[in-house]
Amino acid sequence: MTNRQLFLSHVGQTSEAPLCLNMVKAEGSYMWDVNGKKYIDLIAGISVCNIGHRHPAVVEAIKKQADEYLHIMVYGELIENPQVAYAKMLTDHLPKSLNSVFYTASGAEATEGAMKLAKRYTGRTQIVSFKNSYHGSTQGALSIMGSEYWQQAYRPLLPGIVQLHYNNFDDLQTITTQTACVIAETIQAEAGVIPPQHGWLTALRKRCTETGTLLVLDEIQCGFGRNGTTWAFEQFKVVPDILLLGKALGGGMPLGAFISDKKIMDAFTHHPVLGHINTFGGHPVSCAAGFAAFKVLLSENMIGQVKEKEQLFLSLLLHPAIKSISSCGLMMAVAFEDFATNKKVIDALIEKGVFTDWFLFAANALRIVPPLNISNSDITTACHKIIEVLNEITN
Repeated sequence: MTNRQLFLSHVGQTSEAPLCLNMVKAEGSYMWDVNGKKYIDLIAGISVCNIGHRHPAVVEAIKKQADEYLHIMVYGELIENPQVAYAKMLTDHLPKSLNSVFYTASGAEATEGAMKLAKRYTGRTQIVSFKNSYHGSTQGALSIMGSEYWQQAYRPLLPGIVQLHYNNFDDLQTITTQTACVIAETIQAEAGVIPPQHGWLTALRKRCTETGTLLVLDEIQCGFGRNGTTWAFEQFKVVPDILLLGKALGGGMPLGAFISDKKIMDAFTHHPVLGHINTFGGHPVSCAAGFAAFKVLLSENMIGQVKEKEQLFLSLLLHPAIKSISSCGLMMAVAFEDFATNKKVIDALIEKGVFTDWFLFAANALRIVPPLNISNSDITTACHKIIEVLNEITN
């Protein structure tokens, strides 16, 4: 059997028609398939590889940690230096109230942990989320996902979930003293890159404070410089009670986290003891890789170049077939008439060596979330190929 046949036969599938691109190498902003074909990567593992694939500092950190120890026991009585060092570095670059890191193995697990923490700390059960939101696919995260299309096949889900409209000021009055937490993406990603309207996050923060509700901001996709600041919430002058991180957190290795004030996090230590645990959260190799990646991100001025690169994309993506572009830094949704058009564009771009895809709740929009250190030359090349494809399919 070919590798493609083995893939289709033995690897769990979530689509009837997977792309089946057999990749054998990735480095910087590029990927190569088994035939030696080179692709400009405009997805970065969906916002995972913010400093590019296989950055030398990350590879070296992984090798160094592998020479010391791999898994020993991530939650228990053992101090693991990579965990501690990364937690200290993260909290040094966050507001003072975000000082306690609970590691998970993924962003979805971070969502699950934050939901439990909010219920445990407040003694409340209601959780508020927003339509067209995405926080993961596990049962709890699915319960707060803002789309019935993905939820309907798995009901019954968690009770006590209330869904509001993102950017709707009036809906905020639904948040009450019965609400344990509100979970919102700082920038709605899968909805097609929807930023908060002026003053809306401030109003949300105010309402949560008034009702004693914990505000949970999900920066699993938009954190680590993707929107032009280290954390997207910095741009809106609010501070969450709990911050969700994942994707780029591990520098290409699996890692998630939820971060809060220690007085909140300590609710997990009693009644019951071991109030939240996992096996692989904060794996030492993942923490070493994440630490190295975050250090590179901060030291190589990648964040400072995000807005300039965003403008370069916007200046080059001009075509009648493009109905709109929603962007916040290097997180962009290029909208076409419909999904059929978008799919033609995506398939043609892959043929031309540009890798991208679409959004869960905005299927008519092309996703652009490249490594933050993508070169201006590669941006120009990718945009020219997008325009070239649009000319081909519209003529």
